[in-house]
Amino acid sequence: MIKVENLTKYYDEFLAVDGLSFEIGEGHVYGFLGPNGAGKSTTMNIITGCLSPTAGKVTIGGYDILEEPEKAKRLIGYLPEHPPLYLSETPMEYLEFVGEAKGLRGQTLREEIERVVLETGIDKVRYQLISTLSKGYMQRVGIAQALLGSPEVIILDEPTVGLDPIQIIEIRDLIRSLGETHTVIFSSHILSEVQAICDRVLIISKGRLVAFDTPENLEVMMKSTGGFYVLAEASVPEAGEIMESLGFEGHWSARDIGDGASEIRVNTDACSERELGVQIFNAFSERSLPIFAMYAKKANLEDVFIELTGQAASSLSLPQEEAAPRLAEEESASESEDWEVPAEGFAPENEEWVMPEEGFAPEDEMWEMPVDDDPASEPESEVSAE
Repeated sequence: MIKVENLTKYYDEFLAVDGLSFEIGEGHVYGFLGPNGAGKSTTMNIITGCLSPTAGKVTIGGYDILEEPEKAKRLIGYLPEHPPLYLSETPMEYLEFVGEAKGLRGQTLREEIERVVLETGIDKVRYQLISTLSKGYMQRVGIAQALLGSPEVIILDEPTVGLDPIQIIEIRDLIRSLGETHTVIFSSHILSEVQAICDRVLIISKGRLVAFDTPENLEVMMKSTGGFYVLAEASVPEAGEIMESLGFEGHWSARDIGDGASEIRVNTDACSERELGVQIFNAFSERSLPIFAMYAKKANLEDVFIELTGQAASSLSLPQEEAAPRLAEEESASESEDWEVPAEGFAPENEEWVMPEEGFAPEDEMWEMPVDDDPASEPESEVSAE
Protein backbone atom coordinates (compact mmCIF):
# COMPACT_ATOMS: atom_id res chain seq x y z
CA MET A 1 0.00 0.00 0.00
CA ILE A 2 2.77 2.47 0.96
CA LYS A 3 6.33 2.20 -0.28
CA VAL A 4 9.06 4.57 0.89
CA GLU A 5 12.41 4.38 -0.91
CA ASN A 6 15.62 6.10 0.21
CA LEU A 7 13.74 9.10 1.62
CA THR A 8 16.00 12.02 2.53
CA LYS A 9 15.15 15.49 3.78
CA TYR A 10 17.49 18.37 4.58
CA TYR A 11 16.54 21.63 6.27
CA ASP A 12 19.45 23.75 5.08
CA GLU A 13 22.37 21.73 6.47
CA PHE A 14 20.33 19.78 9.02
CA LEU A 15 19.58 16.19 7.99
CA ALA A 16 16.09 15.36 9.33
CA VAL A 17 15.46 12.13 7.37
CA ASP A 18 18.38 9.98 6.32
CA GLY A 19 17.82 7.41 3.54
CA LEU A 20 14.60 6.02 5.04
CA SER A 21 13.10 2.94 3.34
CA PHE A 22 10.16 0.73 4.36
CA GLU A 23 6.99 -0.81 2.95
CA ILE A 24 3.55 -1.03 4.58
CA GLY A 25 0.88 -3.48 3.47
CA GLU A 26 -2.91 -3.23 3.68
CA GLY A 27 -4.78 -3.34 6.97
CA HIS A 28 -3.60 -3.27 10.60
CA VAL A 29 -2.31 -0.47 12.80
CA TYR A 30 1.30 0.63 12.40
CA GLY A 31 3.06 2.65 15.08
CA PHE A 32 5.71 5.16 14.12
CA LEU A 33 7.83 5.45 17.23
CA GLY A 34 10.78 7.65 18.04
CA PRO A 35 12.02 10.41 20.35
CA ASN A 36 11.17 14.04 19.71
CA GLY A 37 13.19 15.30 16.76
CA ALA A 38 13.69 11.83 15.26
CA GLY A 39 12.01 12.80 11.97
CA LYS A 40 8.55 11.29 12.47
CA SER A 41 6.48 14.36 11.56
CA THR A 42 8.76 15.22 8.66
CA THR A 43 8.37 11.72 7.24
CA MET A 44 4.58 11.84 7.62
CA ASN A 45 4.38 15.22 5.93
CA ILE A 46 6.36 13.84 2.99
CA ILE A 47 4.23 10.68 2.77
CA THR A 48 1.03 12.79 2.66
CA GLY A 49 2.42 15.17 0.05
CA CYS A 50 2.52 18.19 2.37
CA LEU A 51 6.30 18.43 2.10
CA SER A 52 8.72 17.67 -0.72
CA PRO A 53 11.69 15.41 -0.01
CA THR A 54 15.24 16.34 -0.85
CA ALA A 55 15.61 12.89 -2.39
CA GLY A 56 13.78 9.58 -2.50
CA LYS A 57 10.38 8.34 -3.57
CA VAL A 58 7.00 7.66 -1.95
CA THR A 59 4.21 5.68 -3.64
CA ILE A 60 0.68 5.24 -2.29
CA GLY A 61 -1.28 2.40 -3.86
CA GLY A 62 1.15 2.47 -6.78
CA TYR A 63 0.84 6.25 -7.33
CA ASP A 64 3.87 8.50 -6.88
CA ILE A 65 2.98 11.19 -4.35
CA LEU A 66 4.88 13.82 -6.36
CA GLU A 67 4.12 12.76 -9.93
CA GLU A 68 0.46 11.73 -9.41
CA PRO A 69 -0.52 13.68 -6.30
CA GLU A 70 -4.30 13.75 -6.86
CA LYS A 71 -4.61 9.98 -7.29
CA ALA A 72 -2.25 9.28 -4.38
CA LYS A 73 -3.91 11.75 -1.99
CA ARG A 74 -7.38 10.32 -2.64
CA LEU A 75 -6.15 7.21 -0.83
CA ILE A 76 -5.00 9.14 2.26
CA GLY A 77 -6.78 10.67 5.24
CA TYR A 78 -4.45 12.81 7.34
CA LEU A 79 -4.66 14.30 10.83
CA PRO A 80 -1.66 16.57 11.58
CA GLU A 81 -0.38 17.01 15.11
CA HIS A 82 -2.38 20.25 15.35
CA PRO A 83 -5.83 19.61 13.77
CA PRO A 84 -6.75 22.31 11.20
CA LEU A 85 -10.14 23.09 12.75
CA TYR A 86 -12.27 26.21 12.23
CA LEU A 87 -13.36 27.08 15.74
CA SER A 88 -16.23 29.34 14.65
CA GLU A 89 -17.97 26.46 12.85
CA THR A 90 -19.87 23.42 14.07
CA PRO A 91 -18.53 19.92 13.28
CA MET A 92 -21.26 19.55 10.64
CA GLU A 93 -20.28 22.80 8.92
CA TYR A 94 -16.62 21.95 9.09
CA LEU A 95 -17.09 18.42 7.73
CA GLU A 96 -19.24 19.74 4.90
CA PHE A 97 -16.45 22.14 3.93
CA VAL A 98 -13.77 19.41 4.06
CA GLY A 99 -15.99 16.98 2.16
CA GLU A 100 -16.54 19.48 -0.65
CA ALA A 101 -12.79 20.14 -0.77
CA LYS A 102 -12.37 16.37 -1.28
CA GLY A 103 -14.82 16.46 -4.18
CA LEU A 104 -17.88 15.03 -2.42
CA ARG A 105 -21.28 16.45 -3.36
CA GLY A 106 -24.99 16.05 -2.70
CA GLN A 107 -26.30 12.83 -1.21
CA THR A 108 -22.85 11.24 -1.22
CA LEU A 109 -21.50 14.08 0.91
CA ARG A 110 -24.41 13.88 3.38
CA GLU A 111 -24.03 10.11 3.74
CA GLU A 112 -20.26 10.38 4.27
CA ILE A 113 -20.69 13.05 6.94
CA GLU A 114 -23.27 10.94 8.76
CA ARG A 115 -21.01 7.90 8.59
CA VAL A 116 -17.90 9.60 10.03
CA VAL A 117 -19.95 11.43 12.69
CA LEU A 118 -21.23 8.11 14.01
CA GLU A 119 -17.91 6.31 13.56
CA THR A 120 -15.96 8.88 15.58
CA GLY A 121 -18.63 9.36 18.27
CA ILE A 122 -19.30 13.08 17.78
CA ASP A 123 -23.05 12.72 17.18
CA LYS A 124 -24.02 14.51 20.41
CA VAL A 125 -21.88 17.57 19.66
CA ARG A 126 -22.40 17.84 15.92
CA TYR A 127 -24.20 21.21 16.19
CA GLN A 128 -22.01 22.81 18.88
CA LEU A 129 -19.35 25.34 17.97
CA ILE A 130 -15.98 23.61 17.76
CA SER A 131 -14.55 26.32 20.07
CA THR A 132 -16.75 24.99 22.89
CA LEU A 133 -15.63 21.37 22.55
CA SER A 134 -13.12 19.63 24.77
CA LYS A 135 -9.69 18.70 23.43
CA GLY A 136 -10.80 15.08 23.11
CA TYR A 137 -13.79 15.96 20.95
CA MET A 138 -11.68 18.30 18.84
CA GLN A 139 -9.39 15.36 18.11
CA ARG A 140 -12.41 13.28 17.16
CA VAL A 141 -13.56 15.97 14.74
CA GLY A 142 -10.05 16.00 13.26
CA ILE A 143 -10.13 12.23 12.81
CA ALA A 144 -13.63 12.51 11.27
CA GLN A 145 -12.36 14.84 8.54
CA ALA A 146 -9.53 12.39 7.81
CA LEU A 147 -12.09 9.60 7.30
CA LEU A 148 -14.24 11.52 4.81
CA GLY A 149 -14.16 9.88 1.39
CA SER A 150 -13.30 6.43 2.81
CA PRO A 151 -9.51 6.63 2.24
CA GLU A 152 -7.66 3.34 2.45
CA VAL A 153 -4.85 4.84 4.57
CA ILE A 154 -5.35 6.90 7.74
CA ILE A 155 -2.28 8.79 8.98
CA LEU A 156 -2.41 10.33 12.47
CA ASP A 157 0.42 12.45 13.85
CA GLU A 158 0.59 12.37 17.68
CA PRO A 159 -3.21 11.98 18.01
CA THR A 160 -3.26 11.78 21.84
CA VAL A 161 -0.98 14.71 22.71
CA GLY A 162 -2.56 17.00 25.28
CA LEU A 163 -5.44 14.69 26.15
CA ASP A 164 -6.40 13.58 29.65
CA PRO A 165 -6.19 9.85 30.56
CA ILE A 166 -9.86 9.13 29.78
CA GLN A 167 -9.66 10.90 26.42
CA ILE A 168 -6.47 8.99 25.58
CA ILE A 169 -8.20 5.66 26.20
CA GLU A 170 -11.14 6.71 24.01
CA ILE A 171 -8.91 7.80 21.12
CA ARG A 172 -6.86 4.58 21.41
CA ASP A 173 -10.04 2.50 21.18
CA LEU A 174 -11.10 4.52 18.13
CA ILE A 175 -7.73 3.98 16.42
CA ARG A 176 -7.88 0.26 17.18
CA SER A 177 -11.35 0.01 15.61
CA LEU A 178 -10.20 1.95 12.52
CA GLY A 179 -7.48 -0.64 12.01
CA GLU A 180 -10.16 -3.23 11.26
CA THR A 181 -11.19 -1.44 8.03
CA HIS A 182 -8.24 0.81 7.17
CA THR A 183 -4.47 0.85 7.15
CA VAL A 184 -3.67 3.13 10.09
CA ILE A 185 -0.29 4.75 10.71
CA PHE A 186 0.13 6.88 13.79
CA SER A 187 3.20 8.47 15.28
CA SER A 188 3.91 8.69 18.98
CA HIS A 189 6.73 8.95 21.50
CA ILE A 190 4.60 7.26 24.18
CA LEU A 191 5.82 3.67 24.43
CA SER A 192 2.83 2.19 26.26
CA GLU A 193 0.51 3.65 23.65
CA VAL A 194 2.33 2.00 20.75
CA GLN A 195 2.52 -1.32 22.58
CA ALA A 196 -1.21 -1.23 23.40
CA ILE A 197 -2.50 -0.44 19.91
CA CYS A 198 -0.08 -1.47 17.18
CA ASP A 199 0.23 -4.65 15.17
CA ARG A 200 3.64 -3.58 13.87
CA VAL A 201 6.13 -0.96 15.04
CA LEU A 202 8.57 1.22 13.11
CA ILE A 203 11.26 2.73 15.31
CA ILE A 204 13.08 5.73 13.91
CA SER A 205 16.13 7.42 15.39
CA LYS A 206 18.01 10.41 13.96
CA GLY A 207 16.10 10.09 10.71
CA ARG A 208 16.93 6.41 10.20
CA LEU A 209 14.80 3.30 10.53
CA VAL A 210 16.33 1.13 13.25
CA ALA A 211 13.58 -1.51 13.62
CA PHE A 212 10.37 -2.66 11.91
CA ASP A 213 8.54 -5.66 13.38
CA THR A 214 5.75 -6.71 15.72
CA PRO A 215 6.11 -5.63 19.38
CA GLU A 216 6.36 -9.30 20.37
CA ASN A 217 9.18 -10.05 17.92
CA LEU A 218 11.08 -6.95 18.97
CA GLU A 219 10.90 -8.10 22.58
CA VAL A 220 12.14 -11.58 21.63
CA MET A 221 14.97 -9.99 19.66
CA MET A 222 15.98 -8.13 22.82
CA LYS A 223 15.69 -11.16 25.09
CA SER A 224 19.17 -10.58 26.47
CA THR A 225 17.94 -7.41 28.19
CA GLY A 226 15.64 -9.57 30.32
CA GLY A 227 16.70 -12.39 32.59
CA PHE A 228 15.83 -14.98 35.18
CA TYR A 229 15.95 -13.78 38.78
CA VAL A 230 16.38 -15.68 42.05
CA LEU A 231 16.11 -14.22 45.55
CA ALA A 232 17.68 -16.57 48.10
CA GLU A 233 18.87 -16.59 51.70
CA ALA A 234 22.52 -17.00 50.83
CA SER A 235 25.60 -14.84 50.83
CA VAL A 236 27.07 -13.77 47.50
CA PRO A 237 29.96 -16.29 47.82
CA GLU A 238 27.49 -19.10 48.64
CA ALA A 239 25.25 -18.15 45.70
CA GLY A 240 28.29 -17.96 43.42
CA GLU A 241 29.52 -21.38 44.48
CA ILE A 242 26.12 -22.94 43.77
CA MET A 243 25.78 -21.26 40.36
CA GLU A 244 29.28 -22.38 39.36
CA SER A 245 28.42 -25.97 40.32
CA LEU A 246 25.52 -26.02 37.85
CA GLY A 247 27.87 -25.59 34.90
CA PHE A 248 25.24 -24.24 32.51
CA GLU A 249 26.03 -22.21 29.39
CA GLY A 250 25.24 -18.58 29.97
CA HIS A 251 25.97 -15.63 32.21
CA TRP A 252 25.01 -15.00 35.81
CA SER A 253 25.65 -12.34 38.42
CA ALA A 254 24.85 -12.01 42.12
CA ARG A 255 24.52 -9.06 44.45
CA ASP A 256 23.97 -8.62 48.17
CA ILE A 257 20.50 -7.27 49.04
CA GLY A 258 21.00 -7.25 52.80
CA ASP A 259 19.95 -9.44 55.74
CA GLY A 260 22.10 -12.30 54.47
CA ALA A 261 20.19 -12.55 51.15
CA SER A 262 21.31 -12.32 47.53
CA GLU A 263 19.73 -11.59 44.17
CA ILE A 264 20.99 -13.77 41.31
CA ARG A 265 20.34 -12.81 37.69
CA VAL A 266 20.81 -15.44 35.00
CA ASN A 267 20.87 -15.13 31.19
CA THR A 268 21.04 -18.24 29.05
CA ASP A 269 19.58 -19.71 25.87
CA ALA A 270 20.91 -23.20 26.64
CA CYS A 271 17.73 -24.36 28.40
CA SER A 272 14.18 -23.27 29.14
CA GLU A 273 13.34 -21.03 32.08
CA ARG A 274 11.42 -23.91 33.67
CA GLU A 275 14.36 -26.30 33.37
CA LEU A 276 16.76 -23.68 34.68
CA GLY A 277 14.47 -22.92 37.61
CA VAL A 278 14.29 -26.59 38.61
CA GLN A 279 18.09 -26.91 38.54
CA ILE A 280 18.60 -23.80 40.67
CA PHE A 281 15.87 -24.79 43.14
CA ASN A 282 17.33 -28.26 43.65
CA ALA A 283 20.87 -26.91 44.06
CA PHE A 284 19.87 -24.44 46.79
CA SER A 285 17.60 -27.02 48.42
CA GLU A 286 20.44 -29.52 48.75
CA ARG A 287 22.34 -26.94 50.82
CA SER A 288 19.27 -26.07 52.91
CA LEU A 289 19.29 -22.49 51.62
CA PRO A 290 15.73 -21.20 51.18
CA ILE A 291 14.63 -19.42 48.00
CA PHE A 292 12.24 -16.51 48.52
CA ALA A 293 11.33 -15.90 44.88
CA MET A 294 12.07 -17.01 41.33
CA TYR A 295 10.78 -15.06 38.34
CA ALA A 296 11.57 -14.18 34.74
CA LYS A 297 11.86 -10.58 33.61
CA LYS A 298 11.11 -10.29 29.93
CA ALA A 299 12.27 -7.44 27.75
CA ASN A 300 9.55 -4.93 26.88
CA LEU A 301 9.23 -2.25 24.23
CA GLU A 302 10.95 0.26 26.50
CA ASP A 303 14.03 -1.98 26.67
CA VAL A 304 13.98 -2.28 22.88
CA PHE A 305 13.64 1.47 22.47
CA ILE A 306 16.55 2.26 24.78
CA GLU A 307 18.77 -0.32 23.10
CA LEU A 308 18.03 0.85 19.55
CA THR A 309 17.92 4.62 20.01
CA GLY A 310 20.33 5.01 22.91
CA GLN A 311 17.83 7.27 24.65
CA ALA A 312 16.20 6.71 28.02
CA ALA A 313 12.59 5.89 27.33
CA SER A 314 11.34 6.98 30.73
CA SER A 315 11.75 10.60 29.67
CA LEU A 316 9.66 9.92 26.56
CA SER A 317 6.81 7.80 27.80
CA LEU A 318 5.36 10.61 29.91
CA PRO A 319 5.17 13.91 28.00
CA GLN A 320 4.67 15.86 31.27
CA GLU A 321 8.25 15.01 32.29
CA GLU A 322 9.65 17.06 29.42
CA ALA A 323 9.21 20.13 31.62
CA ALA A 324 11.15 18.62 34.56
CA PRO A 325 14.67 19.65 33.44
CA ARG A 326 13.48 23.22 32.84
CA LEU A 327 11.79 23.30 36.24
CA ALA A 328 14.99 22.09 37.91
CA GLU A 329 16.96 24.84 36.13
CA GLU A 330 14.48 27.48 37.25
CA GLU A 331 14.61 26.26 40.85
CA SER A 332 18.40 26.24 40.75
CA ALA A 333 18.43 29.77 39.35
CA SER A 334 16.06 31.03 42.03
CA GLU A 335 18.24 29.52 44.75
CA SER A 336 21.29 31.34 43.42
CA GLU A 337 19.61 34.78 43.45
CA ASP A 338 20.39 37.07 46.40
CA TRP A 339 17.25 38.48 47.99
CA GLU A 340 17.86 41.52 50.13
CA VAL A 341 15.61 41.99 53.17
CA PRO A 342 15.76 45.30 55.06
CA ALA A 343 17.25 44.94 58.51
CA GLU A 344 14.25 46.42 60.29
CA GLY A 345 11.59 44.42 58.49
CA PHE A 346 10.08 44.45 55.05
CA ALA A 347 9.36 48.21 54.91
CA PRO A 348 12.34 50.38 54.00
CA GLU A 349 13.47 52.82 56.70
CA ASN A 350 12.32 55.87 54.76
CA GLU A 351 8.83 54.51 54.18
CA GLU A 352 5.97 53.88 56.51
CA TRP A 353 3.17 51.48 55.74
CA VAL A 354 -0.19 52.81 56.86
CA MET A 355 -3.11 50.51 57.61
CA PRO A 356 -6.57 52.11 57.34
CA GLU A 357 -8.17 52.30 60.75
CA GLU A 358 -11.42 50.66 59.66
CA GLY A 359 -9.87 47.84 57.68
CA PHE A 360 -8.48 47.51 54.21
CA ALA A 361 -11.22 49.47 52.38
CA PRO A 362 -10.91 53.27 52.29
CA GLU A 363 -13.62 55.20 54.11
CA ASP A 364 -15.27 56.45 50.94
CA GLU A 365 -15.40 53.00 49.36
CA MET A 366 -17.27 49.86 50.24
CA TRP A 367 -16.25 46.43 48.98
CA GLU A 368 -19.07 44.02 48.41
CA MET A 369 -18.43 40.29 48.66
CA PRO A 370 -20.84 38.18 46.51
CA VAL A 371 -22.90 35.74 48.49
CA ASP A 372 -21.98 32.12 47.76
CA ASP A 373 -25.54 30.96 47.30
CA ASP A 374 -26.46 33.80 44.96
CA PRO A 375 -26.50 32.26 41.45
CA ALA A 376 -26.38 35.68 39.83
CA SER A 377 -22.96 36.27 41.35
CA GLU A 378 -21.40 33.22 39.73
CA PRO A 379 -19.69 33.77 36.35
CA GLU A 380 -20.98 31.78 33.44
CA SER A 381 -18.81 28.69 32.81
CA GLU A 382 -17.60 27.86 29.33
CA VAL A 383 -19.78 25.35 27.56
CA SER A 384 -17.96 22.13 26.80
CA ALA A 385 -18.87 18.60 25.92
CA GLU A 386 -16.88 15.48 26.62
